Amino acid sequence: MKRENRKNFYVGIGLLVSFLIFTVLVRLVDVAAIGPHETTVGFSTLNGFVHDLTGVHLSVYTLTDWLGLVPIGFAFGFAALGLVQWIKRKSILRVDRSLMVLGAYYAVVIAVYIFFEFFVVNYRPVLIEGRLEASYPSSTTMLVMCVMPTARMQLKRRIKSRALGCVITISTVAFVAFMVSARLLSGVHWVTDILGGALLSGGLVNMYADFANEKIVKQTT
Repeated sequence: MKRENRKNFYVGIGLLVSFLIFTVLVRLVDVAAIGPHETTVGFSTLNGFVHDLTGVHLSVYTLTDWLGLVPIGFAFGFAALGLVQWIKRKSILRVDRSLMVLGAYYAVVIAVYIFFEFFVVNYRPVLIEGRLEASYPSSTTMLVMCVMPTARMQLKRRIKSRALGCVITISTVAFVAFMVSARLLSGVHWVTDILGGALLSGGLVNMYADFANEKIVKQTT
């Protein structure tokens, strides 16, 4: 992909700006104390309606927590690949550019997660083991939507089989869709937590794709 084609960059910036605006709106619009211990949440009418519709299913919550190990495993796998390249090539500067960018990208994702653990926008609609937990943006949504698309890009870069590449793409999309939907249906997040996580993840993934010279939909190997 030619560097002057910056479509991913502009889409990423647009999504990140949308996330920031949406976050401000979540803090200001239709705020009401509908959470446990009278904690407040924005878009309370929408959030309350969806939460009442889905109910709470802690078994689904537990399942998605365990399946969250899948993207974590991919992240550690690519980190290990970068380390092996560094050792074999005897210089960090000779590690694949896409892996270097991926490492920086993971650091940004972790930093954003830590930031929202301290800057609490709202709390979960249910107590987890009797405790209030920060809920916005959905960390599981972020984990899955940030790691799995970039893992797909890395795998398609390294696998020459077109058929296998298609299987990877379909499997990734299906897994992400299942995880995000299940997280919402579990009832442990407000719907705005999921939407915020999706906007943020989409922005970060597009920024990664730009800096690593990747394509979001179709990879040229």
